[in-house]
Amino acid sequence: MKELVEVIAKALVDRPEMVKVRETESERSIVLELTVAPEDMGKVIGKNGRIARAIRTVVKSSSAKLDKKVIVEIL
Repeated sequence: MKELVEVIAKALVDRPEMVKVRETESERSIVLELTVAPEDMGKVIGKNGRIARAIRTVVKSSSAKLDKKVIVEIL
C-alpha cells in the first residue's frame, strides 16, 4: 500500500523528492500518512478534494483482499 500511494503522489507533484509516506499498522487498520512539499499540497488534494478522494478509492480497492481498513491521511 505504501508504495502505491508513493507512486501516485510522485506522479502528481512538482517536487517528487519531498514525497514521504509513513505506514502505521494496527490490528484492524493500516494508516498511511502522506506528506508533500507545501507548494504541492493543492495538487495532491485537488479541486474540492477530488484527487484525494480518488487516491483513497484506489487504495481501498487495492486493499480489498486484506481484512483491514486502510486510511490515507494527507498531512
